[in-house]
Amino acid sequence: MRDKRQKFVDLAESRVTKTIKDIRLIGNLSNRSAYSYSDEDIRKIFRMLHKELEISKSRFKGDGVTKQEGFKL
Repeated sequence: MRDKRQKFVDLAESRVTKTIKDIRLIGNLSNRSAYSYSDEDIRKIFRMLHKELEISKSRFKGDGVTKQEGFKL
């Protein structure tokens, strides 16, 4: 049982750290001197991120939602 726990901890720490880094990189896209985007683009990005977080959260509750989809603006 301890091995499963340690594996979970190791993977969770690694994946959450990577995700935080990737979210910060998304934030870098806010630089208007380097990029052009609309308010609708931003809404789509954060709507998708929120949706995926909710799906992931529901899987921990045993809801079994495994929707996989790509992202396009």
